[in-house]
Formats: sequence, C-alpha cells, structure tokens
Amino acid sequence: MTQKVNWVPYVSTVSDTLPISDTTTPTDAVELAEVVRGCYESETAIYPIGGGTSLDYGLPAKRNGIGLSLAQLSTVIDYPARDLTITVGSGITMQTLAETLAKERQRLPIDVPKASQATLGGVIATNFNGPRRFGQGTVRDHVIGIRAVDGRGLSFKGGGRVVKNVAGYDFCKLLTGSLGTLGVITELTLKLKPIPDSFAIVVCSPSDLNHAEQLLAALVNSDTTPSAVELLAGPAWGANKHLAGDSSSSNALFLAVALEGTEPEVAFMIKQLGTEWRHEGVRSHQALEGQAARDLFADMQEFPSAGESPLVLRANMVPSGTTRFIDAIQTLDKNCSIQSHAGNGIVLAK
Repeated sequence: MTQKVNWVPYVSTVSDTLPISDTTTPTDAVELAEVVRGCYESETAIYPIGGGTSLDYGLPAKRNGIGLSLAQLSTVIDYPARDLTITVGSGITMQTLAETLAKERQRLPIDVPKASQATLGGVIATNFNGPRRFGQGTVRDHVIGIRAVDGRGLSFKGGGRVVKNVAGYDFCKLLTGSLGTLGVITELTLKLKPIPDSFAIVVCSPSDLNHAEQLLAALVNSDTTPSAVELLAGPAWGANKHLAGDSSSSNALFLAVALEGTEPEVAFMIKQLGTEWRHEGVRSHQALEGQAARDLFADMQEFPSAGESPLVLRANMVPSGTTRFIDAIQTLDKNCSIQSHAGNGIVLAK
C-alpha cells in the first residue's frame, strides 16, 4: 500500500492544510477534555495538532472544524530513571525528550525528522518509525502506558507506569497509528533503553539491485546484530559528503548498516561484516565512526522532510520485495531519491 506523505511546516501552513477556522491550546488534560466535550455537543469537528510535521499524513481532511494544539501538554510528569521509564505529556517535542533522557544516558530509540518540532503524541498517532526500527523495535513497542480523551470528552487510560503491566485492554497499541481518530492522546509512559557506548555505520556500494538483494539476504544469517539496515539510492545519496559516491549520477546505490553496542562489540561487528561482504563480492567498504557516523545517520533520519519535494511516497511490503519495488520506482523516475528500511520492507521515495 502506497501512502502520500507531505511534511508540512506547522507555523505557516496549518490552516491551509486542515479545514480549520481557529486553533485552541488547552493548558492541561482537564481543559482539553472540556473543549472536546463542547465540540461533541455542538457537533464540531476536531483536529489534534502536535508539531504539525505530518498534517497531510493519511486521507485529506474535508469537514470544517477547529484545531486542538497539544503544545501546552509538554511536561515531564514522572522520570524514575533507574526503572528505565518516563511519563510525559504528549505535546513534548522529540528533541526535548531526547535531551532530558540523555542526562541519564538513556534514550527512546525512535528516529524522527524535525525532532525540534515533532511531538511525541504526533509520533505515536502516526506510528512513525525511523531506521532503528530494525534492531530496536517500533514505537508501539516502547509505549507501556497511555492516557487519552475520547470523542465525547471522556478521559480513559491503558497500561501503566511499570514495564510488567498487563491489566485491561491494550489501548497503547490501539491508539498507536490511529491518527487521532480514536482519541486525543494526552499522556504517555515509555519504556527506555541505555545509550550504547559505541556507534558505527558500515557502508558499501552494491554493483546493482540484484547484488544489493544478495547482500540483504546474507544479513539474515550474519554474525552481526545491526540496529539499522538502509538501502539508499538516487542523486541525493550520490551527493552526500559522507558517502563515496558520484554526485552527478542518478544510479548511486549504497547499503548502510548501523552497529551499536560496547566498543569491543562494535569493533568485532565492523570486522565481521567486512569479512562477510567480501565473501559476497563486495570489493571495498567504509566504516564510519564518531561524528561522521552520527552525521550520516542524521541525514538518513531527516530524509523524509529534507529539501523541497511535491510528493513523498511511503510503501510497506515484505522485506524481500524491497529491491524490486525500488527498481519499479526508478523505472518511472530515474532521478528520484530513495531511502529504504530494507530489513523491514519500508521504502521512502521522493
């Protein structure tokens, strides 16, 4: 299934993207519930708004209504760092959340474009997952507690603030990806992970898509444990300063594998992956570490929203169909740029 995704800046275009006449900003969950209740009684449509980075995600909105900004629901409610959990308001930005967690050398391993603008509630509502979903899981795997307000203005909750919690219906997974249609998310409890000591990205240039498919298949039985497997194609990656490509070529093709762990673990995996690739016909590869690895990963994280593009496509498929789908896209437009979470069967093209 192919989904139109147009990343829209919130500040200047929210009223142009959504059919709203006004935007209200509740200061807390109680006030938010009152607003929703009033809209229910007056039969007014409501459009929850986080950071406004994915307003065109899903089917176009047609019914006139009001915007409901979650910007004020952005506080850290509870952070027992030793338990590796945190409870926050849904309006907190991903950057603020990351900075808060980094003080305890912890993280939520979800990679989102425009992190300074995108909110946690919006990420949950759109079920957005970046490159690390291959090794670290999806956003729904990290939500263990949730509070929301339904369409009648009634508050409800699911899960809790501890990891081992199986009471009640699994509202956490139900609301993840619901695009605000089942309720307005107000509070979230997350399961966290420690920040690894070492990070590297090993990159090679497959000779063609058939060779790329061979390398991807070999990774299934690899002695390494990648956190991300990205197949990158097109001029945007050929021009990337961290990749040894030809900036003038639309045929640029790279396989980038991210590795995380202790320093000895990452050093072993870099060496092991190089050995495995040589057996698969890779003539040369590069291992990026330190700032170079972080910069390239940031480029991959920002790809869906970087630059100007009238259309961004996302397609989900079985992982074995990734290279065939990329070939089909390039047949239609040889100048498009593509990033695929190849280990998960997700392709982004623009």
